[in-house]
Amino acid sequence: MEDQLEWQKLRSESGPDLGILNVRFDWLKHPTEDRTLKRLVLESVDWINVVALTEDGQSVMVEQYRFGVGSCTLETPGGMVDSGETPLQAAQRELKEETGYSGGRWKSLGAVQPNPAIHSHLCHHFLAEGVTKNDSQDLGQGEAIAVHLYTIDQVRSAIVDGSLRHVLAISALSRVFDLWTLPFVEIE
Repeated sequence: MEDQLEWQKLRSESGPDLGILNVRFDWLKHPTEDRTLKRLVLESVDWINVVALTEDGQSVMVEQYRFGVGSCTLETPGGMVDSGETPLQAAQRELKEETGYSGGRWKSLGAVQPNPAIHSHLCHHFLAEGVTKNDSQDLGQGEAIAVHLYTIDQVRSAIVDGSLRHVLAISALSRVFDLWTLPFVEIE
């Protein structure tokens, strides 16, 4: 069955460099029809995000302005894997830079594909238990981040009320907390 779904890549061409993403155009032969389609792929280094819990079980959350949606979003700490780093090293660095928190016991929560229709990379999820605030933030030029501590009930409420919508943050949080029992909104 899978062979009937595989598209044959005929050629690729580089598109514009968008800073954190590079554009690639692929020409692919349809698996069951005699036609070729041009498709866009956004290439990036892998991403990471961290569910960081203090000793008393509070989740370290960040709030920052996101240009794509034109407003502030609530998220788990995260970022990009720099050249020469492992995903774990990137997660530890990003947590410290964005929040000042570090240490703890680290576990991998696996990786997800942010949007396999157009993205070529992975987002690695990590759990850091027992983190402590040891430093001040060390933010990049394009960052302004507020740090908040949320209980699990506050995380659940933020998802229900829509103040936490970042799918990669929710994906990571759902690997640690039971978020699947949240109430559904009735549609008339």
